[in-house]
Amino acid sequence: MTTSKTGQIVWHDLFTSNRERTIAFYESVAGWSYQFERATDFAWGGGEKDFVLALSGDEAGAGFAETPPSFENGWIAYVEVADVDAAVALAEKHGGAIVRQPFDVPGVGRNALVRDPLGALVGISLSRHDFPVPHQQFGPEVYLSEEAGFPEAFYAQVFGWRVPQSQKPEHRGIAIVGPLREPLAFHRPEIQYTGSQATWLPSINVSSPEKAWQTAEALGARSLAKNATGPSEKYGLILCDTDGAIFRLSEAQTGSP
Repeated sequence: MTTSKTGQIVWHDLFTSNRERTIAFYESVAGWSYQFERATDFAWGGGEKDFVLALSGDEAGAGFAETPPSFENGWIAYVEVADVDAAVALAEKHGGAIVRQPFDVPGVGRNALVRDPLGALVGISLSRHDFPVPHQQFGPEVYLSEEAGFPEAFYAQVFGWRVPQSQKPEHRGIAIVGPLREPLAFHRPEIQYTGSQATWLPSINVSSPEKAWQTAEALGARSLAKNATGPSEKYGLILCDTDGAIFRLSEAQTGSP
């Protein structure tokens, strides 16, 4: 683990109930390629199984796994910390709930899963691999909540994140910054999210969001906004994939949603 990763979103898992369809979907929409790795002690379900690494060029920042029992299809972002066990204790102290206690993944690192005070699932990670922060594959994360709130104190205590008082007018949403003081996520309170719990969703970088939106729609994805007919529509770039996982399309190298 390099200290420059601390406080940054370093990985995403996607839980899917139809892995082959999901692989084809993101290959078409995001241009991802894949690498299959055999895990002798698979982190999600035990035993020996394949884990799918999703790559953008030579950058690996995501993995696909069959949805484990008691979980729903969807994306999970992992935030790098210096001490997973200490971060989990802080999460519980500041209103979070432990979903999975810290566990080791051989060759990968130590992870845990928690829910923040509004119910959003977030991973906690200490990397033991050489993959860089996946800036090429993903843009800043997006936070949605039914009550349009954001538990700022929780994320400040657990990850050192903060919401600057001065926000740039060109940003869509409220910027959330990490130790490097660059936006690593955006809270979007204007979006009328109707999920039962708050959620984090990834911004997937593509060269042309409009073209990717059209491809996703043709494959069966739907916009988060009802009756949206294109990416220029309100929330049009936020989609549910063919398995119900929510994600956002962002233009590569732009740096903000």
